[in-house]
Amino acid sequence: MTKTLVLYFSATKTTQRVAEQLAQKLGADIHELRAQQPYTAADLNWHDPKSRTSIEQHQHASRVAVDPASLPDVSGYQTVLVGHPVWWGIPPRLIDDTLDHLDLNGKRVAGFATSGGSDYGRSQRNLARTLRENHSTADLLPGAVVMNGRQIDQWLRKLKVAESLG
Repeated sequence: MTKTLVLYFSATKTTQRVAEQLAQKLGADIHELRAQQPYTAADLNWHDPKSRTSIEQHQHASRVAVDPASLPDVSGYQTVLVGHPVWWGIPPRLIDDTLDHLDLNGKRVAGFATSGGSDYGRSQRNLARTLRENHSTADLLPGAVVMNGRQIDQWLRKLKVAESLG
């Protein structure tokens, strides 16, 4: 049996709930990522083009600093599942910064997200690009938007890794 880490960022607790369900189903460890500068409700207002998240997400080369104290030691894990909301079709910039700081070489990595309307296509490409830019040898598995237990089960079956994770 391999050791799995469910690593997630959740600004509104939606992704946290899914991450907790996923970790429970897999018997995996779970770890929360935090932004070095926490988000406020005003920061998260996607209707405001001047909100922090609106500005961050539209600056394609930007990174949002992850709180270094929230970065886990991933050396003991074979599989890392990275959870996040989808903001403007892609992961929050904090996920890019997290991937910049973690040594995922030789590990299986898959992203999962919560979203009110986006699919996972652009998020998958974003994770692949960030890993490639970091010269990572991680094996990127197909990610998915998962909002409930049924979708989690479907995704795990699709990955065909449910039996080998844990």
